[in-house]
Amino acid sequence: MHPDTSTSPSPWVLRFVRLVPAGGKVLDVACGTGRHSRLLASMGYRVEAVDRDSQALAALDGEPGISIRTADLENKEWPYEPASFDGVIVTNYLHRPRFGILIDALKSGGVLIYETFMAGNETLGKPSNPDFLLRKDELFERVRPRLTVVAFEQGRVEEPKPAFTQRICAVADQTIMRSDHA
Repeated sequence: MHPDTSTSPSPWVLRFVRLVPAGGKVLDVACGTGRHSRLLASMGYRVEAVDRDSQALAALDGEPGISIRTADLENKEWPYEPASFDGVIVTNYLHRPRFGILIDALKSGGVLIYETFMAGNETLGKPSNPDFLLRKDELFERVRPRLTVVAFEQGRVEEPKPAFTQRICAVADQTIMRSDHA
């Protein structure tokens, strides 16, 4: 489920996408209809757009620079090898058991750009289930031991609609990469 059905790229993604190595391979996780996949492809990145919703992915079929994959990222085996991507983009999606695998998917120097909902959002609407809401500082605490944090924000936002979110941009540094799943 993709609570934000906007076709405009996230300002957070726009702000940090240029940190991803030029021409690199980027994984757009739970991409829905592909607002970020299209942005990345238009910037010359090679994009792997993955979602469990094949109907949503159909909107990307035939788009230049974008490979699509229908996959259940929560209940099936992870379909990607470690150190496969120069960038990983995640927006409006949370499945805690995959945090470590998402980080493992980054090559040294790769960039994680992650933005999703946090506690407090239940006062404004959906998602409201605590399973889909980060706790205070949770994204920072999960990422920091393994990546170098470039920027982190949390709290209420007004655009594209009022919500409580956490956002992080972090870089994989080979000296601190390890394969345990934080």
